Amino acid sequence: MSVYVVQEVAYRSLHDLDFRARLLEAPADALAGEALEPAERDALLAGDIATLHEMGAHEFLLAHFARVGAFGLDPPTFSERIRASTRPMSSDF
Repeated sequence: MSVYVVQEVAYRSLHDLDFRARLLEAPADALAGEALEPAERDALLAGDIATLHEMGAHEFLLAHFARVGAFGLDPPTFSERIRASTRPMSSDF
């Protein structure tokens, strides 16, 4: 898995305004150039935070998607979906 790339996409969604605009306008196109595994791409496009978390993505970085409104996520939806993850939450933040 390329979980590092998932986390990089999350970071860029918050900090790279041009990338964020592309991500919000056409998510599949914005992700086209990213070295994501098909399962990661599918989970991102579906806003499936629990699956991404179970793949190893850090919940703090995943929360960036809710902060910017990417993939149909907002804070309440993110909160609901992250709770569905069977992986324990990190205690390092």
